[in-house]
Amino acid sequence: MTRTEALAITEESRPAPGATPPRAPLVARAAAELVGTAGLVAVVVGSGIQATELTQDVGLQLLANSLATVFGLGVLITLLGPVSGAHFNPAVTLAEWWTARRGGAGVTAREAAVYVPAQVVGAIVGAVLANAMFGEPLVKWSGHERSAGHLLLGEVVATAGLILLIFGLARTDRLRFAPVAVASYIGAAYWFTSSTSFANPAVTIGRAFSDTFAGIAPGSVAAFIGAQILGAVLGLALVALIFMPVRAAPVPDSV
Repeated sequence: MTRTEALAITEESRPAPGATPPRAPLVARAAAELVGTAGLVAVVVGSGIQATELTQDVGLQLLANSLATVFGLGVLITLLGPVSGAHFNPAVTLAEWWTARRGGAGVTAREAAVYVPAQVVGAIVGAVLANAMFGEPLVKWSGHERSAGHLLLGEVVATAGLILLIFGLARTDRLRFAPVAVASYIGAAYWFTSSTSFANPAVTIGRAFSDTFAGIAPGSVAAFIGAQILGAVLGLALVALIFMPVRAAPVPDSV
């Protein structure tokens, strides 16, 4: 085959301008969501364990935990975003399904029904893996109670901001900045929210499986998830309000 023929075949295989590019098979996207969520929780829990072993200063522990999460999340979104969209978060998946339910771009109900369990399983696997890497019991329920009202408010704010960011980028056709923008937001929210920004129901469930720095007591999980769902609803409302479709100005009648 000549170089000219190879180039012609490559051009033919590309989608036409404006066409929707082919999507990966659902099993591949589900695997990407499982692996990505597992990696994210392994980073969060593992860096939390490492930080507590290296220093007793809580501020430094949180700094190490947040920095590792920023770098790890950015890498995971960059790697797996082209496959599944790199949700790694049932709140994001359900918000995308909600916005796409009238035929717009996004996951279908069937795809969401596959993504969400994959994310939850991935989160549990990530926590167990982190425990194993640091010689902790593979499963030990966290004793870290996080049920105070101000912590739940922090989760509402953290999740609303995350949804506003992601869908705001989508509305303005700037999702190419998602790896940096989302990772940066989560890193900042570690520090400006009282809850240290879980902002993710699957990650919340996974972190209950590790009785370490990043853990959450099983009894606090339901309230955290409820706050995250409320935050996602508020985030979508803010997206609808701030990023309203721009209406073209009426053309004046000619004289």
